[in-house]
Amino acid sequence: MTIHDTHPFATGQPRRPLRRFRGRLPAPVTIWAAHNEPRPAGLTVSSVVVADGEPGEVIGLIDPASELFEAVIGQHRWAVSLLAHDDRQLADAMAGLAPAPGGPFRLAQWRDTDWGPVLATSPGWLGARLAAEPVETGWSMLVRGVVEAIEIDEGVAPVAYVRGNYRQL
Repeated sequence: MTIHDTHPFATGQPRRPLRRFRGRLPAPVTIWAAHNEPRPAGLTVSSVVVADGEPGEVIGLIDPASELFEAVIGQHRWAVSLLAHDDRQLADAMAGLAPAPGGPFRLAQWRDTDWGPVLATSPGWLGARLAAEPVETGWSMLVRGVVEAIEIDEGVAPVAYVRGNYRQL
């Protein structure tokens, strides 16, 4: 994992118009996590769509060079945890933007599930099974999963990300 020397949505730097447009779209803040040996793999993912239906699906854009992508391809299963406003530091660490001595999974409490680790304080989570081969999309891989499990905590509000800042909902 790499700690980047610049923030991907930092202001004052010349950015491509499409990236600036994307930064103005409110995005969910989730952690996708999967079982992997010798330790779990996880990544902060904000390019997420949940498609209702029979079956329901979760779709996301994942870095093809990430440990998470390798784990999803190997295991065909993963968990998606929503994050709350208090989880901002964890989101940055999972994205490789903040240090995480010993790894980002040591920064919070996790529950083990059949799909992967789930943040213990998450406002909600779902477990997914790979629905199709990932497709190269831009600089990412589009990953589709059939939703097999879901839990929601109505008492905790999720967080969103807009223009480089976390926003409590």
